[in-house]
Amino acid sequence: MATPSLHDVIIIGSGPAGLTAAVYAARANLVPLVLEGEVSSTSDQPGGQLMLTTDVENFPGFPDGIMGPELMARFRAQALRFGADIRTEKVSRVDFSAAPYGVWVGSADVSEPTYRAHSVIVSTGAQSLMLGLPGESRLLGHGVSTCATCDGFFFRDHEIAVVGGGDSAIEEATFLTKFASKVTLIVRRDQLRASKIMQDRVAHNPKIEIRWNSVVTEIVGETRLEHIVVQDVQTAETTTLAATGLFVAIGHRPNTDLLKGQLDLEDNGYLITGHWGGASTTNVAGVFACGDVQDHTYRQAITAAGSGCQAAIDAERWLEAQHG
Repeated sequence: MATPSLHDVIIIGSGPAGLTAAVYAARANLVPLVLEGEVSSTSDQPGGQLMLTTDVENFPGFPDGIMGPELMARFRAQALRFGADIRTEKVSRVDFSAAPYGVWVGSADVSEPTYRAHSVIVSTGAQSLMLGLPGESRLLGHGVSTCATCDGFFFRDHEIAVVGGGDSAIEEATFLTKFASKVTLIVRRDQLRASKIMQDRVAHNPKIEIRWNSVVTEIVGETRLEHIVVQDVQTAETTTLAATGLFVAIGHRPNTDLLKGQLDLEDNGYLITGHWGGASTTNVAGVFACGDVQDHTYRQAITAAGSGCQAAIDAERWLEAQHG
């Protein structure tokens, strides 16, 4: 069996956080190996969530906006320019019990890892929980969204709907009233799960209407969302809701299955960082994390990129302290 190749830095994931980390690590002559995931994977696809976004208008430096996939292609090209080694491979297993750390791609059952690294940067991201309805993925970015901050501007004077009853859903609905003429909040139960202060915001916002005991059963539209079908869970009665925008706010799930038992996680599954004084440090020295896998507050491309910069600098300084 071939001896695993040894690297100074392996970066797992290739969204804004991972590729920014790659740019900084490459410029520090660390020749990072970036394992960007596989196109067939929904949890760690190359480029992350921006590959599912159409217009990105809130990333600094692009006053006219830029398509999500194009932005990620530019991130990738910049990392390659400075010498990052990017491979379209999905990580199946890691071993952080002893350095140099082991990283497997392909089969996780073989004893020897595919690669070893003196340091690892985890940037596997998070995925929005979806409704699982036909047409939902097809219309994502074309009327269906999971980010009001990213896409709310495009729905000025539109009637839109938000699905969810927690704090995130209320935050999305409240934010969207800055643009939409009306926001319908679709809640499965007869009460909100959101905190009292968030419930008060809904109650005092004339633009928000709540559909209690309701679920979305159908998303209609070929190239753009045309309307949705809502069902009352008590009576089974269905109604058509004229909404040109549908924001799904039922939660996020960090891509940390790979890391359970290896790194400390919060109760909600997100990685815990800040152990050793650096913003990106995990409980294992030499293993760092950045982006949405450790951020359940901001979840923006620009904050992910900033944390990728931090992780690369933290890794560079740690390696210098260890190896000179």
